[in-house]
Order: sequence, then C-alpha cells, then structure tokens
Amino acid sequence: MPEPKPLLPNDVSIESLLAIFYAEQTQLATFQKSPADQVPEPYARLLNHTSHMTVTVEEYYQDTVDVRVLRSQFKQRDYCREILLSTHRDAKVVQYGIVRLHLDLIPEPARSEILAESKPLGRVLIERQILREVELFDLFRIACGPTLAELLEVPHGTLTYGRTALIHCNQEPAIELLEIVAPVAPVASST
Repeated sequence: MPEPKPLLPNDVSIESLLAIFYAEQTQLATFQKSPADQVPEPYARLLNHTSHMTVTVEEYYQDTVDVRVLRSQFKQRDYCREILLSTHRDAKVVQYGIVRLHLDLIPEPARSEILAESKPLGRVLIERQILREVELFDLFRIACGPTLAELLEVPHGTLTYGRTALIHCNQEPAIELLEIVAPVAPVASST
C-alpha cells in the first residue's frame, strides 16, 4: 500500500512556526496583526509583496546578504531552521526568520544546497530555477522580546514589522515562513 501523502498547509500559523524553537513565544517577541495600510514605510515596501525577502532586502540595502543558521532540526519530513540574514559588506543583521520546509517538495540539487545552510533560501530557489510563487499571509507589528532584541542588536521592546508567507514550489505549498525585518529609520513624510 502506498504511503499516504502528507497533509500540506494551506495557511501559515505563526504560533506553529514559533513553537518549533520557542516554548514561550514572548521570549522572542510579541506579535500584533497589522492591516497593510497601517504598516509604515519602509516596512510596507520590505514586507507587503509576493517576492522573495532575499531579493527585497538585497535591493533595499544595495548589497548581497549572507545566511547564518542559528538552529535547525528535522521533524518527520520537515526541515526547520531559525536564521539571520546579514549584509555581505558590513555583516549588518537585516532579517530574522523561522522556516519550515517540506523536503519532499524541494527537488535536488536545491534540497542539498538548502541543507548545506550556506546560502539564503531565496537565492537557492532562484539560482536553481524552481517554479515558485510566494503567498503573503499576514503582516505583524512586533515588539522585540529579549532574544530578538539581542539578535537584532536593539533594545528590548523595540518595534519592528514582519510577515508570514508560504512559498509554493512547483505549485505545491512547500515552505512556511516567518520573516522579521530589522528596525529601520522611518521614511520622512513629504507633507
């Protein structure tokens, strides 16, 4: 009898992603859903889109980014990792993330490259020309808890923004994401 196909997500649960690495989510941060029209610039430009964050932060910072995997684990058919993206030129941390990949849906050699933990996920998918679509789910206003504040090198309680998204690879929901951008200076109003 064939093995049953795993149940794949049609939604991204922030609680489920946080629970991979945090028994108490407030250790990382507190999250408040935010309507798109209430996300200020430049956060809206950085988060409210259906593109890879790797590309978006590289364009914003005008530099390539490197990945640092803080922790990773395998759960059944899933590979999960907690990461930081930093600019290549000056190693400035620009993004924090939690990723859950359904490995059965990532073809080789991309799967091996991702598991090597040496390149940002978006760059691997783009370079390997994997048919993909990024689906944005929710935007969040985030107050940094002690762990996120330390990772982003900001004071505890500093506000920033993030999102949850799902990457479909070859039309299958393959990668669940929590992506939080490092705090940035607000864009001056022209009024």
